[in-house]
Amino acid sequence: MRAIWKGALTFGLVNVPVKVYSAIEDHDVPLHQVHAADGGRIRYQRICELDGEVVPYADIDKAFDDGERTVVLTAEDLAALPAERSREIEVVEFVPSDQIDLMTLDKPYFLEPDSSSPKAYVLLRKTLEQTERTAIVRFSLRQKTRLAALRVRGDVLVLQTLLWADEVRVASFPALDEPVKISAKELELSASLVEQFSSDFEPDEFVDEYQQELRTLIDAKLEKGDALDTAETFGEKTEQDAGGEVIDLMAALKASVEKAREARAGKAS
Repeated sequence: MRAIWKGALTFGLVNVPVKVYSAIEDHDVPLHQVHAADGGRIRYQRICELDGEVVPYADIDKAFDDGERTVVLTAEDLAALPAERSREIEVVEFVPSDQIDLMTLDKPYFLEPDSSSPKAYVLLRKTLEQTERTAIVRFSLRQKTRLAALRVRGDVLVLQTLLWADEVRVASFPALDEPVKISAKELELSASLVEQFSSDFEPDEFVDEYQQELRTLIDAKLEKGDALDTAETFGEKTEQDAGGEVIDLMAALKASVEKAREARAGKAS
């Protein structure tokens, strides 16, 4: 891995030099656009509206337009901002971990100690574990001020950026405004269904089926040519209407519980 940022994690007078690494990577099959008629690659160019010339990326600045005037901001202008120059990840508070709304979690980053002694790093990690707290931190990365949750994953401190409060939409659905009566039997069957599907979460057991199928399709086309029937590769599938409303909730719950029981019995035998 290559560090994308270096700085210091600070809380009180404690200073923890760290390197920041992206904690995730994209494994999607890379696709690009082509002309359907002849397969020619479709490319996009940055064209100046004034002279019609193609502009190299190195010659492009950013600008703000208020409708009447345009202010051009150069790379030097943006780099001169105090927040952008800061190399600190500042701890602003420690909060109970269960107060972090999962909806607000964004991109995760690994923090590596960047000093000859990792004592301060390990001390902070152990403190977070012992107090069952998550640190809320503030820092600047790629011309944006970020709010993030600092937590522990194994032996590593993980920095997970948070969405700002006004970035999370308020959900308001008229159908949920009306009172809904749920019987005790329906709750019992629903709980039974949950129990049938209960398990410890093992992320490695799940794969991106679409990407696997896409790779299979590509390999098949490479081997047999473009004139390939998709059904020949994947076989026939019965389409199901996922948008239909379940009319008899009790019947659906009973059938689901029974199906789950049979599946479990089959695995056990």
